[in-house]
Amino acid sequence: MKIVLAPDSFKNSLTAKQVAQAMQKGLEKVYPNANFVKVPMADGGEGTVQSLVDAKNGEILTENVINPLGVETEANYGLIDNGEVAVIEMAEASGIQFINKFTRNPYVTTTYGTGQLMKAAIKRGAKTIIIGIGGSATNDGGAGMAQALGAHLLDDEGNELKYGGAVLKKLAKIDISEMLPELNDVKIVVASDVTNPLTGPNGASHVFGPQKGANEEMVKFLDEALSHYAGIIKRDLGKDLEQTPGAGAAGGLGAGLLAFTNAEMQSGVDIVVNYTGLKDQVRDADVVFTGEGQIDFQTKFGKTPIGVSQATKEVNPDATVIAIAGSVGDRISELYPLGIDAIFTCVPGVQSLDDAISNSQKNIEQVSENIGRLIKSRG
Repeated sequence: MKIVLAPDSFKNSLTAKQVAQAMQKGLEKVYPNANFVKVPMADGGEGTVQSLVDAKNGEILTENVINPLGVETEANYGLIDNGEVAVIEMAEASGIQFINKFTRNPYVTTTYGTGQLMKAAIKRGAKTIIIGIGGSATNDGGAGMAQALGAHLLDDEGNELKYGGAVLKKLAKIDISEMLPELNDVKIVVASDVTNPLTGPNGASHVFGPQKGANEEMVKFLDEALSHYAGIIKRDLGKDLEQTPGAGAAGGLGAGLLAFTNAEMQSGVDIVVNYTGLKDQVRDADVVFTGEGQIDFQTKFGKTPIGVSQATKEVNPDATVIAIAGSVGDRISELYPLGIDAIFTCVPGVQSLDDAISNSQKNIEQVSENIGRLIKSRG
């Protein structure tokens, strides 16, 4: 029997690799001679770097960058495929975890640190950068990222703009003559399932600004600033991005990447499926296990379990796909027509969140063993 283990991480608990190991440990009690193949997964969000590094035997590197508030910090990124491919999570440098209710201010938060990570990867020889852009603290349209890569964003007196989304209203000219020359030969793959445009009622400022600290007045100002920014990009770079789907992702970082780099947007889980070679691994599998910390109806919107199930059924319709979650939420019946055959929670009874997290490895082992015994009893 061939069993493929392709879970996502369990947030604040286990990496995807650790979840797969726990699944195997439980299943081995029932199928000691099975062929187990572990394929750590992610969907472009938190855990994507670790997942791809684990799946591809890559390496994690650390770089000194500035966080969204301009304070120096350390951020990790990954290199895979002999250093040819870099994997970056923008949240590592520019994420919402760096701010709190007292310091959050999208007028000033910057993506400069994300650009520093990209520059470091390029200087290490990466020819492709996969960048997950979830969990941002920013609303600067990727302006800071572009500045870190050598772009000059100038006001009408020729002065470089400071950090943040508010100053974009003062943008008069974009000069890319001193951007990192190697950038022209680097492919940027943006992992995002966000389809919001840059501006307007469904844009970055209106939809995501409030969670980053913007009140109603700030939202209006930031939206106008991003619209002005988009106009200068169109004039100076020849790219009309204001209403492009996905341009509003990560406070407009989507637009910045499309404007200043050779970027293309893809579904995060599709990127991971491709780079891990998941389809090749599940082609002759009997059972495929997947999972993540929380499974509910929102899982169908590009989350790992659905990505794994659909990739599996595409190449191996007869394989059984089983999902394990720490918590099972509403309307999971909507997931069954999409390729998942059964969903199980690993929490054995009523317990606190802290206990569920601390016992997650043991709980995953136990439910995996129980599922294995059920499968075996059915022949």
